[in-house]
Amino acid sequence: MSISDKIGLVLKSKGESSILSIAPEQSVYEAIKMMAEYNIGALLVISNERLVGILSERDYARKGVLMGHPSKETEVHQIMTSPVLFVSPDHTVDECMTLMTEHHFRHLPVLQDDKVLGVVSIGDLVKWVISGQAQHIQALEGYISAAYPG
Repeated sequence: MSISDKIGLVLKSKGESSILSIAPEQSVYEAIKMMAEYNIGALLVISNERLVGILSERDYARKGVLMGHPSKETEVHQIMTSPVLFVSPDHTVDECMTLMTEHHFRHLPVLQDDKVLGVVSIGDLVKWVISGQAQHIQALEGYISAAYPG
């Protein structure tokens, strides 16, 4: 587990999870309700099996609430982020973290041949890096204790 690992490996480690999405013509209220139900911070916006946008809690707060768009009367496409930056499974953890940091977002879709494979969050990537560091520390501690028996 290192920053040079491919993002496809991170997706595999997350296990089989369904890709949660919403249609662009659905209401923002429905999107926020779904985010709350699944305890997630963003939803992919998919139309005709193609990724057309992403809607995050930040989009809702800044483009919905602050702009005076009532969630039950506003359609997702009105406040979603589009176009969406995405990566392929061959991008590295480091490349994804850099992209997310530079563009100030927390959720990154992973696509291959226009097919959505999943989404990684900044939390997923931080967890991946920390796990790798913990393994490295454990290996070093093992090396040290084996080399210098007490």
